[in-house]
Amino acid sequence: QVQVAESGGGLVQPGGSLRLSCAASGIIFRAYDMAWYRQAPGNQRDLVALITRTYMISYVDSVKGRFTISRDNAKNMMFLQMNSLKPEDTAIYYCKLGEHFWGQGIQVTVSS
Repeated sequence: QVQVAESGGGLVQPGGSLRLSCAASGIIFRAYDMAWYRQAPGNQRDLVALITRTYMISYVDSVKGRFTISRDNAKNMMFLQMNSLKPEDTAIYYCKLGEHFWGQGIQVTVSS
């Protein structure tokens, strides 16, 4: 059974940092592309960052230079380092494994 779970969210002030983690089990982790998505209230779920199984990386324009995606295949984990956070980064963040597997989501709130 494949399980995907996010951790590391919370409340942070504008300009602050958070590191999200995504842990996966029950799957050959290294064989899959991984991604972070986010969904703000009233909005659709949008791609934030992608890291492929060959370590190709891409970001949505709004987070370039502030967010860094990475993965550790030995630990079956993916990360999203978020710096210089803005109120508009507030959303539920989701980890996606391959095409079909999602985590339950974790809240990130950027507010003073």
